[in-house]
Amino acid sequence: MPYALGIDVGGTFTDAVASDGAGRIVSAKTPTTPPNREAGVLRAIEELAAELGIGFGELLSRTDYIAHGTTASINALVQGRVADVGLIATKGHRDAIYIMNAEGRTLGRSAHEVQDTLRQRKPEPLIPKYRALEVTERIDHAGQVLVPLDEDEVRRVARELVDQGVEAIAVSLLWSFKNGAHERRIRELVHEIAPDLYVTLSSEVSPRIREFARTSTTIMNAQVGPRLRTYLAPLRKQLEAGGLTGPLLVMQSEGGTITADRAPEHAITTVGSVLSGGVIGGLRLAGQLGHRNVITTDVGGTTFLAGLIVDGEPIMAPGSVVNQYPINAATIRVHTIGSGGGALASVDAGGNLRLGPQSAEAVPGPACYGNGGTRPTNTDANLVLGILSERGLLGGRKRLRMDLAREAIREHVAEPLGLTVEEAAIAIHEVQNAQAADLLRRAVVQAGYDPRDFVAYAFGGAGPAHCAGYCQDLGVREVVVPLGPVASAFSAYGLAASDVVVSAELSDPSSFPVGPAVFEAHYGRLEAELQRALDRQQVKFHDVTVQRELDLRYSMQVTELATAVPDTKFTERTGEEILDRFEEQYERINGSGAGYREAGVQAITYRVRAKASLGFPVQLPEVPRAASADPDEALVGQRSVCLDSQLGFVRTPVYDYARLRAGHELTGPAIVEVPTTVVVVPAGVTGRVDRLGNLVLGYQ
Repeated sequence: MPYALGIDVGGTFTDAVASDGAGRIVSAKTPTTPPNREAGVLRAIEELAAELGIGFGELLSRTDYIAHGTTASINALVQGRVADVGLIATKGHRDAIYIMNAEGRTLGRSAHEVQDTLRQRKPEPLIPKYRALEVTERIDHAGQVLVPLDEDEVRRVARELVDQGVEAIAVSLLWSFKNGAHERRIRELVHEIAPDLYVTLSSEVSPRIREFARTSTTIMNAQVGPRLRTYLAPLRKQLEAGGLTGPLLVMQSEGGTITADRAPEHAITTVGSVLSGGVIGGLRLAGQLGHRNVITTDVGGTTFLAGLIVDGEPIMAPGSVVNQYPINAATIRVHTIGSGGGALASVDAGGNLRLGPQSAEAVPGPACYGNGGTRPTNTDANLVLGILSERGLLGGRKRLRMDLAREAIREHVAEPLGLTVEEAAIAIHEVQNAQAADLLRRAVVQAGYDPRDFVAYAFGGAGPAHCAGYCQDLGVREVVVPLGPVASAFSAYGLAASDVVVSAELSDPSSFPVGPAVFEAHYGRLEAELQRALDRQQVKFHDVTVQRELDLRYSMQVTELATAVPDTKFTERTGEEILDRFEEQYERINGSGAGYREAGVQAITYRVRAKASLGFPVQLPEVPRAASADPDEALVGQRSVCLDSQLGFVRTPVYDYARLRAGHELTGPAIVEVPTTVVVVPAGVTGRVDRLGNLVLGYQ
């Protein structure tokens, strides 16, 4: 029987899921192994094989494909551990990345930080100026060549960069998004000098108007591409040596995969790969449960992530910001803060308790792990509060040290604040819930939606322990904790269930609406480009769907809204239909009556996205049904647990999830223990096991 595997390499843990497509799913969780993360991947697959009762080689030989999400790209950018890159730009325009379009001080900053003008700073340059060189050429706004490319100058500049020891070259010319011929010729000339050098072109990575964002995207692609290639190539070889004959696929920010041999060329699209897995998993689960509007919440070891599914589709964004630099790569809109299970708790100079964004990560980990960590984390607080047992997780294989957790909290939080260890622990727990709730409000309300219209899904190693707290004030109808065979490996389940996704776009600024001939020309070109991209994947697809969209804005505005374009035949009425969709979306975000069509509307960027199904049915199986709603058969004891600073420690029943069945109902306070996580059911909350084994929390 064939299998599909999903591998989610996080900052703290590597999660893995295997599905046979016939209803059997198993999962595994192992520590991430930096800097050689491939070792953790192989170990996770070994554990999957053990769960299935077969050998490592047999599992790989029977695997149709592996879908892999990795933090390698985003971590490299955030931490500055990137390749040395040179830039080749049009003469007179290399300084675009240093001027930063006059927005470098505010990009990616919160409203509060933007208002604090005295503390605003530009980020460090992506590359030093001596590695940003120029060549003579000019293409105009219509894509016509005005000044031919000076090829001798290109050879001289390329030689200078190679002599400087760069590992990659980014090429971003002024009007290349209209005509990429000069960029393609530069790559040919560079490869005459250095045949194996990584060269990336803005016309291929980011064919959008706006020079600064396009150039920063291209440079960052060059910074992470060589490292991603260095990671994926040996991993693929080890997997193939172990027996894998199917493709190794890599998750992208926009919620779909591409083959590992193509991923380094478009490395920037993998920056949000592990962020997308949970949303795609939520999308698949929502399809089984019949939910149309879902808030996905993922509390891992390092971060808290929140995404939205509206009317059965994830909310997308045309780009993102990392280190105050824009990235032109379509992405599932995921809001994130550094507030996971390993978030470090500290007291600042003003006597305020802080949690995150720094994390204990996999090494050394929380103090209670006993791996050398001495600073307190959210996990240490949960142990002191009785939420976690000293038996620990992973079926008791990872025992937790209460003495080390208490000492870390005492030294770094309790004594500086004049609190007992228990008071400090509940303060850490409540700060975690408050930070998560604040992020959810921003994610939902600022996008123009009412939380009461949504169901929340809570997953990740620490999500089930906190979800009842951080969702309580939002007004959501219920919280679904995906358990069963996926438990805290839910993002890996999303990877295994994902499609292959490729996209293409082009910028052609013009007044809107336009006629059907323009639509046919642009979308015809883009869809042909998509077909070529799908053919290059060399994967057999079950079916392919294409989605069209168009970035629109009111005249004189500086930001656009991505607007869905009908998939029907283009007519004279198509433009008006798109305008209606644009204004409906604009008013939902900015308020009723905010639209003003009389100001004029501009079309900026046309985009298409193809989703290609691999035809593997990765669905959660149903679980046996209980004879009655009474869960006493799953009760394994009681322990003293503190879930509320006002109530203090309360004797709380503890249930073994393995003994729960569909239809069982719990009344809080209660703790449900799962091998890789725990679910907290506070007082005033009920829990019901649904037909898929999920625990559904409801507020009384």
